[in-house]
Amino acid sequence: MGFQLFIAPPRYPEGMARALTTPTVAVKTRRMSPTDNLIDWVSADNPLVMQRMGQGLVGLGEALRWEFRGPDRFAQASAAWASLVDNADIDNPLGIPGSGLVCFGTFTFADQSSHSSVVIVPSVVIGVIGDTSFRTDITVKDSIGTSPTARSSRPHSLAPLDWHPGLLGEADYRNAVSQTIERLKEGEADKVVLARDMVATAPGSKDWRAALEKLSDAYPDCVTFAIDGLVGSTPETLAKVHKNSLSLRVLAGSSRRGENPAEDRALAQELVTSAKDNDEHRFAVENVLSSLSAVSAQVAADEQPTTIKLANVWHLGTDVEATLPDHCTSLDVVAALHPSAAVAGSPTTAALSLIAEMEPFDRGRYAGPVGWMDERGDGEWSIALRCAQWSNDGHITAYAGAGIVDESDPERELLETRLKFRPILQAFGGD
Repeated sequence: MGFQLFIAPPRYPEGMARALTTPTVAVKTRRMSPTDNLIDWVSADNPLVMQRMGQGLVGLGEALRWEFRGPDRFAQASAAWASLVDNADIDNPLGIPGSGLVCFGTFTFADQSSHSSVVIVPSVVIGVIGDTSFRTDITVKDSIGTSPTARSSRPHSLAPLDWHPGLLGEADYRNAVSQTIERLKEGEADKVVLARDMVATAPGSKDWRAALEKLSDAYPDCVTFAIDGLVGSTPETLAKVHKNSLSLRVLAGSSRRGENPAEDRALAQELVTSAKDNDEHRFAVENVLSSLSAVSAQVAADEQPTTIKLANVWHLGTDVEATLPDHCTSLDVVAALHPSAAVAGSPTTAALSLIAEMEPFDRGRYAGPVGWMDERGDGEWSIALRCAQWSNDGHITAYAGAGIVDESDPERELLETRLKFRPILQAFGGD
């Protein structure tokens, strides 16, 4: 348990002890000429980006890096960030979200995960927010090192990866869904989100920029992200905070897209009227509203879900807004909301217990929060879905899940996971 602070090498001379006390950073933000494509700025060596529709942030280099583990990982991250902001020397005349001192974060799904949650403060941030493009330089005082300044080279084409079933293949997934349905009928929970995994090997490569371009182009309405080897394009906003205003969208319940306009409309209508999908969605919305009560008394949600059209699936979606009290940051909201029923189930404790029993793997950061936060506590956080995690040994693991209720059909849930795997597998050259 606990956390570690790393001053990214080679920022301290060899042999000097790394201090675990909060360092002081100097931060300078200035407008820059408009940039036409944020993905062009992404580093080949260490991709760091959160962007949607050409808006968002790209990080270059690492000025600071924290790693957290255990059930207190969000509180530890919040405390470390607050201390860093308090000690920072910030020159930021813009004052818009994402400007000034910024961190990127990716957190594990489970409290007891063997994987670490990571918060990274880049050396340079390139941002496009609204009609403003800007650059922020972040320097650890009394450290050694230079900041990256230029755009990366054009991404090389990736050789298609050969994807295989992981620890939970299709037949085993059907069996796990069937067993879960029986447990739900016995009253153990209302909904459980079960995931399965697929794996591939890409030794010696971390240049995922070609995959990021494919994801960004194919799914412009989703948030395309890369943080510490976690790469994906997610449709689900967990928390967007600006000046004490919170907005988020709950997605739960889904269907494939049609092969033609008539079939597409029919599938959307079928989703809207599906008792199974509406039950699954209702559990997710009720869970979010209950969780938000811990941080705000002023919360409003759409009365009925609407259909959300993505490139390969329909979703049921409900928009939620809230007014936050002073000093409540976006990461505080994330801590209150995670894990949501959309990725865990309902009730949460019972659902997590069934997930631990039915899934033969550690989800790591899949279905955990991924996003950024600035010096004011504003930020944008998503749920890490439609994603894959690269490991230092060259292995890549992708995950996809489906919400199981007592009316679920194992074959349909398997089909849903196939649809959800498609974005990341296609981005990396799979079928």
